[in-house]
Amino acid sequence: MIKPVTRMVRTGILLIAAALLAACGTAQPSASQPGLSQPGPSQSSPSRPSPSQPIPSALLSEARPIGTGPRFQPPATGPVSGRCEASLGARNAVHVEVFAANRVLLLPAGIGTRPPQAMLSGRITTAGCYGALVTLDTTGVVLVRSGSRQSLGELFQSWGEPLSPERLASFGAAAGSRVAVFVDGQRWHGTPGAVPLTPHAEIVLEVGPHVPPHASYTFPPGS
Repeated sequence: MIKPVTRMVRTGILLIAAALLAACGTAQPSASQPGLSQPGPSQSSPSRPSPSQPIPSALLSEARPIGTGPRFQPPATGPVSGRCEASLGARNAVHVEVFAANRVLLLPAGIGTRPPQAMLSGRITTAGCYGALVTLDTTGVVLVRSGSRQSLGELFQSWGEPLSPERLASFGAAAGSRVAVFVDGQRWHGTPGAVPLTPHAEIVLEVGPHVPPHASYTFPPGS
């Protein structure tokens, strides 16, 4: 797990970098978006580094703006994976980050759920039923039912987006290249869809320019 101080500095840096990119027409991410963890009960709100302090290049290299338009923010349209049960039940959390064309591609809230759904501040609070894997917000946190074996392939199927060695959602890999997948910072050399959604895994998928992958993620308390 990333130490709170490191995560706070990274969060501030990402916010500053995104704000600079916003001046060029890109959107500024909020604390509920991929790569930025929300402060829990034991964390204080992250503060931005002083403008007079240089931003470490290694941390700045991790900042990417959120892509705009339907290609970067496709809704959940796929089938529920596994049984759709009335209650969320016990879950294990996995974090999935997706980058395409040097932009963040958002996992939508509502993957693996069915109507009627109620939302508060962009987060699903209730749903008609919940499948074996679900997303309740756009942070990239995927909640997998305890005892259920799920994979990236099943996540993308439930999302309604394609995933293969040559394709990531609506983005194709350049000729001679493949979709890059990293698990806990290490390159995955098998088929992308075969990556298991194991508890507290940090999974990064990329197509396009390389984005330095995170090796871990600070999960919300209790997940």
